[in-house]
Amino acid sequence: MPDSESTPALVWFRNDLRLEDNPALNAAVNTGRPVLCLYILEQDSDLRDRGGASRWWLHKSLESLSADIESAGGRLILRAGDAQKALIAAVEDTEADAVFWNRRYGAAEREVDSAIKSALKDKGLRAESFNGSLLTEPWTIETQSGGHYRVFSPYWRAVQACYSAPSPAKKPKELAKLDVASDDLADWELLPTSPNWADGFEDVWAPGEAGAQERLKSFLESPVNQYKIDRNRPDLKNGTSGLSPHLHFGEIGPAQIWRATQSRIDSGEVNEKSARVFLSEIGWREFSYVQLFQNPDLATENYNDDFDNMPWRDDEDGYVAWTKGRTGYPIVDAGMRQLWHTGWMHNRVRMIVASFLTKHLLVHWQRGEDWFWDTLVDADPASNSASWQWTAGSGADAAPYFRVFNPITQGQKFDETGDYVRQWVPELADLPTKHIHAPWEAYDDLLSKAGVTLGETYPYPIIEHKKGRERALDAYETLKNQRDAA
Repeated sequence: MPDSESTPALVWFRNDLRLEDNPALNAAVNTGRPVLCLYILEQDSDLRDRGGASRWWLHKSLESLSADIESAGGRLILRAGDAQKALIAAVEDTEADAVFWNRRYGAAEREVDSAIKSALKDKGLRAESFNGSLLTEPWTIETQSGGHYRVFSPYWRAVQACYSAPSPAKKPKELAKLDVASDDLADWELLPTSPNWADGFEDVWAPGEAGAQERLKSFLESPVNQYKIDRNRPDLKNGTSGLSPHLHFGEIGPAQIWRATQSRIDSGEVNEKSARVFLSEIGWREFSYVQLFQNPDLATENYNDDFDNMPWRDDEDGYVAWTKGRTGYPIVDAGMRQLWHTGWMHNRVRMIVASFLTKHLLVHWQRGEDWFWDTLVDADPASNSASWQWTAGSGADAAPYFRVFNPITQGQKFDETGDYVRQWVPELADLPTKHIHAPWEAYDDLLSKAGVTLGETYPYPIIEHKKGRERALDAYETLKNQRDAA
């Protein structure tokens, strides 16, 4: 066996694919030992499988992380299989006697990690975990009565009152390399083929730590100043930061975003009100993790169990039309097509399409959550589930739960130029802005001039807005009556 000074420390990367400001990596470096880097493609039946878009991003991010590690003299070891077996095998192969990782907060993941920590300690090994993905961990912020917050605004006030970002940890100058077995990333077949439906992703995204830092830098240089207004405009290229997938994969941490933004606020370089609205979106992500931690079945069970009696409809034709962006409502269809082509959708449009599915069509929110899980590059176990439940009305802080978005007026208000619809629903591109969000209201000669034949080149609405709204309100009234009678 090597002596204690040369015995390596092993860093197990998971949802923290960065070298800078990585608490687990920093702790390993501070031991003074050689630091080895490991990623395990976990294949545990109790863990939710990654969606297709997430697998694409993971491949690209691991490529980037591997290159960054190599530039520091190290090597990223890749293993696949049951996490505990794969990790213990890696420990034995490398003769490491200390393992470091950053924590996860889903119930199944916590169970896996707890069992692994116990197994390593039973072998006399050092095993430590850290917070590398949240500002404050889900159990940290409590109400005055000692419970967890169920409403966002007081929760976020409490976080801001007590949070102080820790000192940043620098990127390690030197990492270790060891000639042990490692999988070939290509063999994991994370990238889609036949067809390559992710062909357009690379035109939009640059996965990896460098891409994340560039996104933040570019956003804070100017767009953040108009964020309070522009964040609801899907027709604007830089209205949002685009950091959500980088955050999900841990290519950048929320503490890094907080420090960079707060520094610019303090120096007067940015519009403070707008910048704080941006930080509040980081707060919503944090709040979602509180919900996930307190409600482990957030992706499958109603946060508000009153909704167990919701009269959902089995509308397969409507659901399929929704997934394909063929509902007949341009703002809805634009969002669903943007999702398919880029792996991402503007947040305002996410609310519109989710409202349409769960309220106009009365299709269960779980079906929408599952579709987003498969198609979003930023499909996050907390934010995805919490946001779908919020829109459906079954989630935390979801009042007024009976609100039904009007997809016509939402389009007119937030895509007032029509440019978003023109980009993603090109068959409507030549319609005047006045009619682009409700093409069925245009005169026949105007439709003909624009090359639009309703029912052929573009569908009629699959349900009238008024009918969909009334049906949704009737369903909510039924739910209310059942609750009151209980």
